[in-house]
Amino acid sequence: MLQSKKRWNVQECDEQLVNEFVENLNITPLVASLLLNRGMTTVEAAREFLHVDAQTFHDPFLLHDMDKAVARIQQAIDHNEKIMIYGDYDADGVSSTSVMLSALQQLGADVDFYIPNRFTEGYGPNKAAFDKISAGGYQLVITVDTGISAVEETAYARELNFDLIITDHHEPGPVLPDAYAIIHPKLPGSTYPFKELAGVGVAFKLAHALLGELPEHLLELAVIGTIADLVPLVDENRLIARKGLDYLKLTKRTGIEALLSVCGVKREEINEDTIGFAMAPRINAVGRLQDADPAVHLLMTTNAEEAKGLAKEIDALNKVRQQIVNDITEEAVEFVENMYPPDENSVLIVEGEGWNAGVVGIVASRLVEKFYRPTIVLSIDSENRIAKGSARSIEGFDLFANLSKCRDILPHFGGHPMAAGMTLSSDDVEELRTRLNEQASNVLTEQDFIPITSVDTVCTTEEITLENIEQMSALAPFGMHNPKPKVLIKDVHTTSMRKIGANKNHLKLVFEDSDVSVDAVGFGLGYILDEVSPIAKVSLVGELSINEWNNMRKPQLMVEDISVDEWQMFDYRSAVDVKRFFEQVFTDQMKVVAFHDLTIDKYKSLLPMEHVVLLQNEEQAKACMFAGEQIVLLDLPPLQKWLEALFVQGIPSRIYAIFLTEEDHYFDTIPTRDHFKWFYGFLAKKGPFDLKRYKEDLAIHKGWSKETIDFMAKVFFELEFVTINNGLISLVKNSAKRDLIESATYRQKQQQIEIEKNFIYTSYVQLKNQFQDIFKRSIE
Repeated sequence: MLQSKKRWNVQECDEQLVNEFVENLNITPLVASLLLNRGMTTVEAAREFLHVDAQTFHDPFLLHDMDKAVARIQQAIDHNEKIMIYGDYDADGVSSTSVMLSALQQLGADVDFYIPNRFTEGYGPNKAAFDKISAGGYQLVITVDTGISAVEETAYARELNFDLIITDHHEPGPVLPDAYAIIHPKLPGSTYPFKELAGVGVAFKLAHALLGELPEHLLELAVIGTIADLVPLVDENRLIARKGLDYLKLTKRTGIEALLSVCGVKREEINEDTIGFAMAPRINAVGRLQDADPAVHLLMTTNAEEAKGLAKEIDALNKVRQQIVNDITEEAVEFVENMYPPDENSVLIVEGEGWNAGVVGIVASRLVEKFYRPTIVLSIDSENRIAKGSARSIEGFDLFANLSKCRDILPHFGGHPMAAGMTLSSDDVEELRTRLNEQASNVLTEQDFIPITSVDTVCTTEEITLENIEQMSALAPFGMHNPKPKVLIKDVHTTSMRKIGANKNHLKLVFEDSDVSVDAVGFGLGYILDEVSPIAKVSLVGELSINEWNNMRKPQLMVEDISVDEWQMFDYRSAVDVKRFFEQVFTDQMKVVAFHDLTIDKYKSLLPMEHVVLLQNEEQAKACMFAGEQIVLLDLPPLQKWLEALFVQGIPSRIYAIFLTEEDHYFDTIPTRDHFKWFYGFLAKKGPFDLKRYKEDLAIHKGWSKETIDFMAKVFFELEFVTINNGLISLVKNSAKRDLIESATYRQKQQQIEIEKNFIYTSYVQLKNQFQDIFKRSIE
């Protein structure tokens, strides 16, 4: 047995709908099931999803206050008022700022931007920034990707006599700011058809309304924040992502070209991963370490030399950011393990003096990945007694809802069900820890702390074809609510499996079923090679892809998780290197079973004695509880029924067969009844025989071993056929007739020969079948 790393939540499909989709959309059943699992329950909805390019954007004026905002902005442009764009320091905020700047510059506005410093000002609008803006003569401020929580700051803006238009997408609080206008798809009572726009999506809608036509040239900016902010890639977000990626491939923005260059990405290779794993981390790195302004300048510049310099600067900052994240993560993991172990805490709150507040969100994500607990990572400023941080959650624990219950100690916080940011007094950290753990204990179960992998469908090897994989690409771009499809391949045999990579930490395998073979690769799964036994049936979860090499195209599975449902046999019998086994293979999850104290004495220096169990009779074996355990059989018992007794209380998950023996009974000369008959006649003729002096001569004469002669002498002695005195063996006159089987030594020899034949001198398949038979008899 091999337990999967995560819980596999396999989606189920209505077969009738699958067939309906196949018939009406000319797609394969696999793609049809993927569409159904993404919420497309009608043929029309599925058709729209597949043909996203044919969709249109919603009317921006359906957003509350859009008409009011457009009128005020147009008034400012007409009267040459100074306009300030107030953004945020992440990729969504930077791209939102760039969209708004581009639109207003196109309209001839006198416009500039302001992004607060994460470290000195924190998230969102602040009064000091508003003072500077007011002093600069700005009469209109437009927030992008921020502002919905700025109730006090909005009131202060009124005191400073400038108008504030808020555009945001974060969760609205119970009290809304009293702004000139608020454009937000989630406002109470909003009738806008789509609620899940990113901050840049809301800015794009405002740009659309201002320009009077769809600003397709701004989609290459809108796609950055949409994908980077992990909003659901459905409806308008899907449209922005799909069209935006197309425009990104054709970009003429000097800054984007320079950024792609330092990322090492070719235009034709651009996809959603380009943004998620190359562009966005670099843009985010700027605001995580310093002022985010260079990121906006990069996206807006038309000067090639400036773009090249900014891109290199941003790339260097990202490398620094990566090292800082690694260092803080190491400290945070140690903090958790030593101070607040996960088995005692449903929510992890980790704090560190002087930690970079710009990267704590990344650290929180890493801790969630490692410990799978809702996690808050806080940077402590002891001088000002302030804690700033970010939180990430798991399925089943709504961060925003639970943090909302702690508003009295959270003067500044905002976010989503799965992520949030906050500022609080460092004196209240312990109180927050206590409250959130109590709240989590009321809603989370032990099952919730096992990571989940959502699997789209069960897939057969016959369905893993180039056609199916190519059709699946129509579902792209992938992201939140439209993840890359994961498939489950159940109970297949592996025909080859090996470790690959410089450090041998990756896995390459070939699996087959129904005469169809498929290549597979599992990055970081090299260790599994030692945990899958020969002929075991494996189940695999992963993503299907096309491997193109040397002008050949083949389907392959990128494996993420592996399980084996049946018990497994691992064979270490042949010339086993006992030292290597206990140094390289043995784990603390195993128990070592021995039946002879001599075996333990001989290998004591190698054995993990705290894991060794010595069994010296059948009753001791019967009392063992090895159901679901991993056991190492160090040697063999004298009787097979001891093994049967060992599994009376359940079947182990794994058996490691070593079977050390001091002597091979199976290959000894096995005396037949004719041997015994000759030896008896010999003793009758010769009279008393001195075994000590003449045993070797007799052995040479008959071609037997000396051990064979000793064995027959012992059997005769137990049957009272002979007496043995100081090596002199003599027949007993008129002894009663008895069968050889009545001798305990004879029976034991026969049993040892039989058990060695069955468990040592057999093939792997025969050995596994022997245990299968034992399990059946044990539980009958």
